[in-house]
Formats: sequence, structure tokens, C-alpha cells
Amino acid sequence: MDWQGWHDDYDVPGSRLARRLQVVQERIRLALDSCPSGPLQLVSLCSGQGRDVLEMLTDHPRRDDVRARLVELDSGNTAIAEDAIKAAGLGQVEVVTADAALTDHYRGMVPADIVLVCGLFGNITDEDIERTIDTCGQLCKTGGTVIWTRHRAAPDRVPWICRWFEERGFNREWLSEPDAGFGVGVHRFTGQSRPLISGRRMFSFVGYDVLRTENVET
Repeated sequence: MDWQGWHDDYDVPGSRLARRLQVVQERIRLALDSCPSGPLQLVSLCSGQGRDVLEMLTDHPRRDDVRARLVELDSGNTAIAEDAIKAAGLGQVEVVTADAALTDHYRGMVPADIVLVCGLFGNITDEDIERTIDTCGQLCKTGGTVIWTRHRAAPDRVPWICRWFEERGFNREWLSEPDAGFGVGVHRFTGQSRPLISGRRMFSFVGYDVLRTENVET
């Protein structure tokens, strides 16, 4: 899969990805608006080119309050993100070119106020989705927000994802409509944040194209 080319649809007006990006950016904006005053921490798993964070943060009133870490394995995408960070003067945002599945890459940044799990759940198995959600109890601080995405093609796992979050102390704050063409969810953590376990692998990134070909339920 050409993951840099995959991002091109974000620039196609009215495309599913362009519409989803707008929704995710709006939900990040609202999450920032609702955070207490003072410094904030944000982490993004499989962040790609970081467009959801960087395009929104550039003109947000709290841009200077936010310390963020974007973790992405594709070096071409992280190079694009780094260029965007320099152009916007977002010196408090760092990009880590590494396997986003490994908990070690979030050390020193969690528990965070905002955790982004966007573009991931459609590319991993059900077992790994649930394991990642469970680990969100280490990544997200009490009162913090997780914003996530998942396609709604059959088998629709959005209801399962909501249930898995809610079984672990996350309250559903918002969910996109079933006919939106994509799934975007917002869950607020009301449980007690757990210490980050070092050396843990949350998931193995398979890719939606491979999963579809192999007919693995995701």
C-alpha cells in the first residue's frame, strides 16, 4: 500500500476522507475548547501526515498550550508532517518515525488530555482493536478524550468499538450518524488512568486491503 498516495483523497473536495477529516478536526477543536486552562498533551497513533492535528492547530487559540506527539512508521508521511510543523511554527509538536503500536513511544507524553486513534481500527483485527482500546486506559488521563475512526462497511464494528470503550470506563460523548459514510467517535475517560506498561505491543498493522483480501473480520 502506498500510504502517501492514500492521503491524496483528503484533497478531493467531497470525498469520504475529506469529509471525515473535517469531522475529526472539528471534534479535536471541541475537545481542546473543553479542556481546562493551562498546558495540554496530545498523542496521535498512526498519525500519517498529521493533517487532522496540524491543520486544526495552526489557527486554534490554544495552539501554544498544546504539546503533541505524532507517531507514524512511514518516513515519507512523517517528512511531510515535519514540513507542515515548520511552516506553521508549531515547535511544540514532535513527530516520531516509529512503530505506533509500541507503548514505549508514548512515554513522557501520557496520560494525555487527547488521544487520537484515527485511521487505525479499519486496518487491524478485532482482537487488536480491543487490545488497543484497553491500552487507552494507560494513554488517556482521567477526564481526557479519545477520538477514533472506523469505516462502517460490513461487518460494521462501530457498535462493538463503542461497547469496548464503554466497558472500560469511557463515556460516549458523540458518534457520527450511521449514514455519514464513515465512523467517527468521541469517548471521554471517567475511569482511573493506569501506569503505562513498557514494551507492550497494542496491535499489528495489517492494512484494510489485506484484511479484505483474506476475509478477516475487522
